[in-house]
Amino acid sequence: MRSFLKTTSLIQLQLAWGGVLAALALINAAEAEGIEPSPKTNPYSAFIQKQASQLHPLDAKPAANPLEGRAERDAATRAGLLKAWGPFPEQPCALEAKVLGTIDRDGYRIEKIIFQTMPGVWMTANAYVPDAPGKHPAILNVHGHWKGAKQDPGVHNRCIAQAKLGFFALVVDAFGAGERGVGKALGEYHGALTGATLLPVGMPLSGIQVYENRRALDYLETRPEVDPSKIGITGASGGGNQSLYAGATDDRIKAIVPICSIGNYHTYLKAACCMCEVVPGALTFAETSDVLGLAAPRTLLIGSATKDAPQFSVAAAKHTVEPLTRLYAALDAPGRFRHDLFESGHDYNQEMREATYGWMALHLKGEGDGKPIAEPALKTEEPEALRCYPGDSRPDDWLTLPRFAAREGRKVLEARPMPRTAEEWKRESETRRKALVENVLGGFPKVPEVGPMAIGDGAFISILFDTEPGLTLSASTVRTEDAKAPFALVLDLDRPRPEKPKEAEADQALTNAISQAGWRKVNVELRATGSQAVPNDLVHGTPDHNSAEWGLWIGRPLLGQWVFDVRRTLDALEKVNKGLPDEIILIGKGGGGIVALAIGAIDPRVTRVAALDSLASYITEEPYKGQRLGIMAPGILREVGDIAHLAALNAPRRVVIAGGVAGNGTPLSNQALNETYQPARQASTLLNAEDQLKVIEPSKPDLLIDTLK
Repeated sequence: MRSFLKTTSLIQLQLAWGGVLAALALINAAEAEGIEPSPKTNPYSAFIQKQASQLHPLDAKPAANPLEGRAERDAATRAGLLKAWGPFPEQPCALEAKVLGTIDRDGYRIEKIIFQTMPGVWMTANAYVPDAPGKHPAILNVHGHWKGAKQDPGVHNRCIAQAKLGFFALVVDAFGAGERGVGKALGEYHGALTGATLLPVGMPLSGIQVYENRRALDYLETRPEVDPSKIGITGASGGGNQSLYAGATDDRIKAIVPICSIGNYHTYLKAACCMCEVVPGALTFAETSDVLGLAAPRTLLIGSATKDAPQFSVAAAKHTVEPLTRLYAALDAPGRFRHDLFESGHDYNQEMREATYGWMALHLKGEGDGKPIAEPALKTEEPEALRCYPGDSRPDDWLTLPRFAAREGRKVLEARPMPRTAEEWKRESETRRKALVENVLGGFPKVPEVGPMAIGDGAFISILFDTEPGLTLSASTVRTEDAKAPFALVLDLDRPRPEKPKEAEADQALTNAISQAGWRKVNVELRATGSQAVPNDLVHGTPDHNSAEWGLWIGRPLLGQWVFDVRRTLDALEKVNKGLPDEIILIGKGGGGIVALAIGAIDPRVTRVAALDSLASYITEEPYKGQRLGIMAPGILREVGDIAHLAALNAPRRVVIAGGVAGNGTPLSNQALNETYQPARQASTLLNAEDQLKVIEPSKPDLLIDTLK
């Protein structure tokens, strides 16, 4: 009866407080009573879209004169892009191009080529070279997310046609795709937790693609058959995205044709996209039209399919096409920009290819009127025949995307060794803390003072509070008369797990151990997790794929948002408790362990931190496995250091590492963990607190709590 009355009272609150607030109350009360939570509407996506509108309104009134302030706008866009992509190499390395094989055909030949884009990083490519003598205009073809990459029949077809129409066609495999995957077989996807290995280094996949495509242009300029003043670029889907950024930022490209890829950044916040399309923080400085505006008045043809996904739809493209139309008109170059519509789904079909041939012929060869040119008869090759390394013949020491990320990460860490004295570390730690907040976590918003509402007339108390306008969170704990009893906040990003009874048993064992220690366990449900998780967020084994990407677009990685949520939780607990106890303990499970270490690094209210079975290092030579994209904050290795350096910033507090895993999900031994966390040991030693860092066996709650005491 008591459970019924308690639930009934919360339903009455629902009528008074509105859907989201009271639904959260109902969920927390039900959890306290052991009742399975009910699904509810997720507010996170609405919050993200509102944030985007405040940063860069999609429907802002256009300037009367598109040229007014253009220089300043373009400079800000370029600066924002370069910052988002991380530093490019100051000096390009030698290309050291090699032709590994040739296929001779009537009127053209196909060369199998590799060249070096960065030291030890080899790009696989095919060149389609016309037999006709002299210099030819060239087209750089960049593939989308087709299984075969440069070997895909659709990509192969247009390259043959371009060669037969008198163009030098170069097609390249993007990093992590085609012949450049982690494995040697074709068909790998380079996004999700593979592409994410680049984020901690501060070199997102979108930026890597821009730089590598610049190196492909460098290669084209070395070819005697190419007229370097007449180069175009084209691709569809992810290849259109590459065409957008390479074309906008490299003046050597004179004709740009992105197909089935142009919408606007706001539409990305309602869908999934590949890691190669994400430009961290883009909405803080630009929209798609601003980026493409960098290309004007160079020639630009945008192709949209009427049956495409929403983010690439005609309606989405309208917000980019309209300002570009005004810009080209103001530059007296309306004939250099066109938007074509195709009755098609997401593709780069023959009709689209023929439109591209006509556009490139006019603007690179000075032939025709820009209308479509019929595709010549094609004799295609088998994908395996186009490979630079057929079968499994690629060298075993090939620098894959994760291996490259690991190499660059180690370089960053080696360039910034731990200080040798306490005073040096104190200065250095403050520098790293500031960088963590401002450069890595995206800063913290200014919000009204927290005003929580406490509910519950029994042993449990639920706390509801606005972490930010539009986002209401909840925390629950036991009621006690001892206001000084320590709070133990448990951060578990992967609850609830009803399908995993063993994990539920472990949760209960931890709860019992916390209670026996005389601490008050606080369950915290952070934004975009648990009952607030975004629907359909699991993509390619990444449980928070879309929600994490959306945070990147607005310049606020989920790690930073979660850290802010926990700090607001402490504010709410302080209000309800009329002050905080002397001891605030954070216990993070899995990805929650990284959140806990980040909070402990910057919030002096936290006194003890534990990370349970968490990722031990961002550096991995294999794709991440079993991790959350939300903890991969861009540039954290460069600005702050590895996870061990987050732990070091907690010194001289007690930090307990209870187990841990490598990037590929493999559990690490205590010896390996001690070696990995050596920077934290050094910091503790410098502060005369060496015994405050503990590495223990996982899955022993009693041992964990005893060690935390």
